[in-house]
Amino acid sequence: MFEIRVICATDDTNRIVKALDGAFSAGTITVHPTHDGTQNRIYLFADHTDSPIPPASEWPGPVDAYAAAPDAPSELNWLCEREPHERDREWWLRRAAVVDRMACGLTPGGIATDEQALDIARRLMELDETAVICDPRAYVRQQYARWTTDNQ
Repeated sequence: MFEIRVICATDDTNRIVKALDGAFSAGTITVHPTHDGTQNRIYLFADHTDSPIPPASEWPGPVDAYAAAPDAPSELNWLCEREPHERDREWWLRRAAVVDRMACGLTPGGIATDEQALDIARRLMELDETAVICDPRAYVRQQYARWTTDNQ
């Protein structure tokens, strides 16, 4: 896995994004204007395209992935009760899942942005030492669905 950052002319942005997406197995690609607004900054986490991509059936949507999830306040309480030395893979998975649920609008009153959900999803992928072969949030959903199946 590696990170790519590109600064380009605004007119070239779409062409460059398409080329990067075709050349690599790219996660979410974000585009932001430069500080002076004359160019764009493109950011993405990517891996080589020779990585095998799992079939679509292995990537549940948020509704299916979080069907058995506890309500968000209970999950947030569980997360807050853990000491820093207890923040293992389960903690990061549950944190990534609850933030993803909030960003998707699946938790009434829960507020989280897509960027926050993506950042925590990337942290989980780094912890798992997995290659970026999909959208990191899709990875969280897949892993959470598997985890809930294994822990019922």
